[in-house]
This record gives sequence, C-alpha cells and structure tokens, in this order.
Amino acid sequence: MKKLVNIQSLDHPLAQYLKDDPVRPDIPHDVRVSANSTVFALQDEDKVSAMVCVKYQDQVPSNMDELMYEPKHPTVAVFYTIWSYMAGAGRDMILETRKWIEDNNPEITEFVTYSPKTEMARKFHLKNGASTYRENEDSVNYKYD
Repeated sequence: MKKLVNIQSLDHPLAQYLKDDPVRPDIPHDVRVSANSTVFALQDEDKVSAMVCVKYQDQVPSNMDELMYEPKHPTVAVFYTIWSYMAGAGRDMILETRKWIEDNNPEITEFVTYSPKTEMARKFHLKNGASTYRENEDSVNYKYD
C-alpha cells in the first residue's frame, strides 16, 4: 500500500534519502525543510519508492535565487527535484503530492516545476500531464493544470 509522507524536519528518519538527490544535490538539506519548503516521500509498504522537494513561492521562479526566495504569502508549489527508486513511482509521487498540497494548503493555486534542461525532465513532465510554461537560461518551468 502506497503512503505519502511529509518530511518537515531533518530529524525525520526518511530525511536520510536526501543524500540520493541526483537533480540538485548542491541544495543544502536544511534549505529543503523550512517555513516554505518541504520534502515528500512515497512509501510502498516499508520501501521508499520516490522523493520530491517542494518550495512554496509567490511567483514561478526562473533561476535559483528566485527559487530560494522566502515569500510571505505563497500561492505556487514548485517541484524542484524528484527522483524515484521504482519504475512508475515518479508519476505517482507528483500526483499524490499535488493532491496532498491541494487538500492541506488551499492558498496554493498553481503547480509548476523548476526543472533542468534535459530530455529526461522534458519527457517525464510532458508524459505526466504538464505543459511547458517557460524556458529559462538554465531551467524549464513546466506547469501542471
């Protein structure tokens, strides 16, 4: 049975999986869990099948400085790194996390990514229902409607 876990502290046992982030390993772990940031894990029985880091913003970020900004009234959920340990778990991770955010944070009205400019990221997001929102110098924003 799949279960979504919201990791809001580096003391959480599942925070150890942050070391596996292949997309943005340079982002410090303490930045990932703050007032406007959280990490989610998708568990399938006792195994972690996927992880995603989310930043709550008041705009769609086009660069790392904008992603790291701490807004007072966020309305945008930015998925900035996702990885999976099991085939198909990335899609489930995005869908489950979006539903959790919608249910628990009604002020969040937009769902976007801050993705690397790679073919893998493009295929993943377009295949899972996103559209290209904006291409930036070093990243691409995909929007989930």
